[in-house]
Amino acid sequence: MKNYLFAFAVLLAAVLLPTVVDSSHLNTAILVLMAAQVGVAWNMVGGYAGQVSLGHAAFYGLGAYASTLLLVKFGVNPWIGVISGGTIAAFLSLAFGWSCFRLKGHYFAMATIAVAELVQIFFTEWEYGGAAVGLYVPMDKQGWLWMNFATKLPYYWLALGLLLLTLAANWWIERSYLGYYFRAIKDEPDAARSIGINIARYKQIALSVSAFFTAIGGSLYAQKELYVDPNSVLSTALSIKMALVAILGGVGTLLGPVIGAVVLTSIEEFTRIFFGATGRGTDVVIYASLIIVIAVFYPTGIIGWLRSFRGRRAARLDASRQMAAHEASQQAASGEAP
Repeated sequence: MKNYLFAFAVLLAAVLLPTVVDSSHLNTAILVLMAAQVGVAWNMVGGYAGQVSLGHAAFYGLGAYASTLLLVKFGVNPWIGVISGGTIAAFLSLAFGWSCFRLKGHYFAMATIAVAELVQIFFTEWEYGGAAVGLYVPMDKQGWLWMNFATKLPYYWLALGLLLLTLAANWWIERSYLGYYFRAIKDEPDAARSIGINIARYKQIALSVSAFFTAIGGSLYAQKELYVDPNSVLSTALSIKMALVAILGGVGTLLGPVIGAVVLTSIEEFTRIFFGATGRGTDVVIYASLIIVIAVFYPTGIIGWLRSFRGRRAARLDASRQMAAHEASQQAASGEAP
């Protein structure tokens, strides 16, 4: 019950937030929501199924480029482009998984980086897709029908809606047989295989669903920024950020990536304001430092630390109550007034 009340309070705060912040802080809130959404999408395969992908920017970029190319070259409505981008990424994840799921552990992670780098090189050299220069989203048609707005507020509602949709899908998976299968594959793959779970198939399902939602997040990014290029939507740093958002908050938890996105985006904005142009590359240093700290001190992330803190606090309170009850019983036994 407490978890539902907390989730409702967070949702209420998110709905009321645009009424109390200015445009600059609203843009930061949009970045938080977008980071949380791709973190939740990554968590489906990296958190629940335990397949640590460091090449998810490939799906993000595919979604961004698919919707933008369909709009620029063929005039396809962005709403159709968003779904098309997610579908294309889900299908291409079959090839991604076929080539990478043959490997395990850090070999799998390195293979995902290699595949994502190949995708980035392809788009960098692809003249029809704008090559290294990129593509601009036209602004001749505006409004909800074309997902193009002159102000930031509609993008906030789009980002919030997409995050809620991705969380709902994650929540359903977590409580369905897929969630049990994913966790079994993550924790005890040999035992999962022995009871008849097709490990390769369910890894692929996790990757495809994750790729679909990650690509939709990329499409929203393209519509918000009105520009895409290989460096902005296909970089390795972006892949690492997706994973770090979930790892920082707590992998395999529903709200862990949301908490991680709030913390990480706040740190990024602080360094951008504090260092300015001289802080180029600071984000990579921050990512590396956070990975080291989490791996050494808090492997379960912020959610795990909070649960541990709450457990220790409850244990202390319980010990205090037992001690008080013991003292009271001793006083009663000796005939003293309690």
